[in-house]
Amino acid sequence: MRTFGLIGYPLSQSFSQKYFTAKFEREIIDGVYHLLPIPSIDDFPALLQQYPGISGMNVTIPYKEQVMPFLTSLNPVAAEIGAVNVIKFNWDGDKPTLTGYNTDTIGFTRSIEPFLKSHHTKALILGTGGAAKSVAYSLGKLGLVCTYVSRTPVDDTMLTYARLNDALLKEYTVIVNASPLGMYPKVDACPDIPYHLLTSEHLLYDLVYNPEVTLFLQKGLERGAAIKNGLEMLHIQADEAWKIWNE
Repeated sequence: MRTFGLIGYPLSQSFSQKYFTAKFEREIIDGVYHLLPIPSIDDFPALLQQYPGISGMNVTIPYKEQVMPFLTSLNPVAAEIGAVNVIKFNWDGDKPTLTGYNTDTIGFTRSIEPFLKSHHTKALILGTGGAAKSVAYSLGKLGLVCTYVSRTPVDDTMLTYARLNDALLKEYTVIVNASPLGMYPKVDACPDIPYHLLTSEHLLYDLVYNPEVTLFLQKGLERGAAIKNGLEMLHIQADEAWKIWNE
C-alpha cells in the first residue's frame, strides 16, 4: 500500500485527506492518506521514521517555508518562490531523498486567470507566509505588480492595514487573502481592510474555501466586487501533486 500524508499544525480539517481518500476509492488505488500534525518542524525527522517508504507529502500552514532546510533538493519554481507545498520521496533503503515542489502557483494561476480584466494591473496580498509567496510569484508571472499587506511589516516595501486608503484601493483592484483569517470555525473573522472603498472594479480572491463565501468575500460581494474562493485552486494543486508523486 502506498502512503501519503499532510504535515501542518493544527490540522483540524483537511481538504487533501478527503480528496485523496475519495480518489483512492474511486480509482481503486491501494493507497492511504494520513493527517500528520506536528507541533514543531523539528519533529519532522522523527515523523519520517514512523512512515518508512512514504511516497509523498503535502505541506500546509505553518511549514511551507520551515520545511525547506530538511529537504534534499528543490524544484526550481519552489526555490524561486521560497515555499514548498509538495514533497516527493525517493527511498534507497531507509534513507530517502526529499524533493520539494510548489503546486500552489499552478492552482492559483489557473483559477484566477479567467477573472482578470485589463484594469487589474496591481494586487494587494494580505499575508506574508508561504501561500502569499506563491500568490505573488503567480501574479507576477501574469504581469501584475504586487504589494504585501501585513500587521507587522518587515520593511518599507510592505504596507500596514492602517495605510490602506481610497487612493491605494483605486490603484490596487485585485485583493488576495493569503492568510487563514475567516477559515472555519472562526467564520466571523476577516482581514481589516476598508471594505467601504471597494467597487465593481475590484476582484477579491480568498485562498480560504471553508466557508464557501467567507466574510471577506461577502463584504466584497456587497460592494459589487467579483469574488473567488480557493477551492478550485486546491483541486488543481492536488492533481498536480499526484502527477509529481507518480512521475
